[in-house]
Amino acid sequence: MRRARSAGRSARAAVVLLLVTGAAAAQVVPAACDTQPSTLPAERFNDNGDGTATDKQSQLVWMRCATGQQWRDAQCTGSAARFSWDEARRHVERVNKRGDAFHDEWRLPSLRELASITDRRCATPRTNAEVFPGTPSAGFWTTTARPRGGDAGDQVFVLSFGAHGVAAASKVERHHLRLVRTGP
Repeated sequence: MRRARSAGRSARAAVVLLLVTGAAAAQVVPAACDTQPSTLPAERFNDNGDGTATDKQSQLVWMRCATGQQWRDAQCTGSAARFSWDEARRHVERVNKRGDAFHDEWRLPSLRELASITDRRCATPRTNAEVFPGTPSAGFWTTTARPRGGDAGDQVFVLSFGAHGVAAASKVERHHLRLVRTGP
């Protein structure tokens, strides 16, 4: 019995090590949710039929896929791209200028807005995978700057849809994007 417990702990430690070191980053892990009622039920969203969903509570319209992924057959396919802060802002400007996503008022979300689409009962990713399929369990840029103090003026908060939660990130780091706009 003791040997079986030890082997189970070793296997869990190996999985945690792989996730922390990024060795399994290319693999999309299905959402692992417990049996508690959802803190982000799918019924809270209207499927707009174009790869976006409108949050009925906040009236925010979200891209269902992370930037870099494509919406096909009710799934997000491909790989989510990573951007520096400046690249992220330029990407949003290009999307709006070209009208790639049917509207011209897409933006990066604030920390509060992005946190509104987390599901505390889920992990890997910490969101409703029915509404936001294929979400990487990694950091996403927000527009919320870290309060100044020391060298913090060049940092912005990122929110991870994995176990890491919220962290301040240097603007040269590379993180994912999920675009939002005020709707309808």
